[in-house]
Amino acid sequence: MATTQIPEPPPPELPPGIPKIAMRILVFGFVQGVSYRRWLQGEALSRGVNGWTRNRSDGTVEGLLHGDPRQVEDLIRACRHGPLMARVDRVQAEPAEYDGLIEDFRIEATIEA
Repeated sequence: MATTQIPEPPPPELPPGIPKIAMRILVFGFVQGVSYRRWLQGEALSRGVNGWTRNRSDGTVEGLLHGDPRQVEDLIRACRHGPLMARVDRVQAEPAEYDGLIEDFRIEATIEA
């Protein structure tokens, strides 16, 4: 019998005036062809995180995450596990610039790495 993993509820909203952060992530491992991007989109939207994700030709998945610091950090922690069929070897995260033009979370086209 298969078990269903129930996600933890997102952290509470931060008080007004707390600045949002942007982080660029690269996810390494067996992360393409396993619905990683679709999973990441759902996880981001459930936390109120904006941005995008895309496959890269080198086999990694890239993302730009923008939102309240606790939600973004929680999402990065979740990315270390990914969807059931994925095997995540590591997640590289670094601060990024964000233009604020994306008000949702998109799946973008694959790019050359």
